[in-house]
Amino acid sequence: MTQNILLGVAASAAMMLTGSAEPAIGPQVQAALQQRLPKTPITGIDCTKIEGLCEVTAGANLFYVDKSARYLVIGRVYDMETRQDLTAARLLALNPDMLVGGAARANAAADAPEPSAPGNGARVTEQRGAVRTLDLSKLSNKGAIIWGSGAQSVTVFSDFHCGYCRALSQTLETMNVRVIERPISVLGSRDVADRVLCAKDRHAAVRAAYAQDPVPGTGKCDTSGLDENEAFAKAHGLNGTPVLVRSDGAVMEGFQPKAQLLAWLKGARS
Repeated sequence: MTQNILLGVAASAAMMLTGSAEPAIGPQVQAALQQRLPKTPITGIDCTKIEGLCEVTAGANLFYVDKSARYLVIGRVYDMETRQDLTAARLLALNPDMLVGGAARANAAADAPEPSAPGNGARVTEQRGAVRTLDLSKLSNKGAIIWGSGAQSVTVFSDFHCGYCRALSQTLETMNVRVIERPISVLGSRDVADRVLCAKDRHAAVRAAYAQDPVPGTGKCDTSGLDENEAFAKAHGLNGTPVLVRSDGAVMEGFQPKAQLLAWLKGARS
C-alpha cells in the first residue's frame, strides 16, 4: 500500500511538471469554490499552468486547488527543470510593490520607506503625507483574540491558513506588545477561527492553529464576532492578510521583519 501511495505521489508530481491547457475547467472550479469558500473573494483561476492543479488568486493571496476544488494546497510550487519558484514569481506579479515596500505607492518619493526584501509579502501603506488609517472603535470585542502584553498594542486582521500571518505571529511572540487578533476567512479558515475563538486558552489555540495542529480545549460559543470582523474587512477592502492596525489607526499591510515592526509601532501618535 505504501508503495502504491508513493507511486501515486510521483505520478502526480510528474504530471505537474508537464503542464496542460484545460481552460474549460475554470468555470467548474469557480462554481465549486463559491460553494465551499463563499466568503472568499476569488479574483482569478488558472488551470493551465500546472497539470492537476489550478492556481487561485484571492486579492493578494495565492493558493492552489485540484480540479474538483476538493483539496486546497497552501505552499510553494517549484519547477525543478527550470529551477524556478513559480509561486514567488506569481506573487511578485500580483504584488509588484513587494520589491519596494510602500515606495511604489508614494510614487518613489524621497521620504518613502526603505525597500523591503523581495518575496516577504510586505505592502506598507504608511508614507509621510499619505497615511491610511482605519477606525476600529465600532468593532466589538466579540471577534477579538487578545494575547501578549506590553505598553504598545496592535490589531491584526489575519487568516490561520496564511503563511505570512504565521510568520508575523511568530515575530510578535518575541516582542513586548499586546496583540488583538481579528481572524478573517480569506483562505477558507473559518472553521479553525471558530475553534480558536471558543478555546479556553486562546493564545495556545492561536499557536496550534498556525502550526496546523489540533486546537485544544474547544467548545461551542458565540462566534458572531468573526462575522463582524469579516463584514468590516469587506467594507474596507481588506482582501489580503495580514493587515496591521496601530493604536492610532495607522495601517500596514503584509509581513515585516521585527526591526521594521518595532519602528512602526514606536511611531504611533498618542
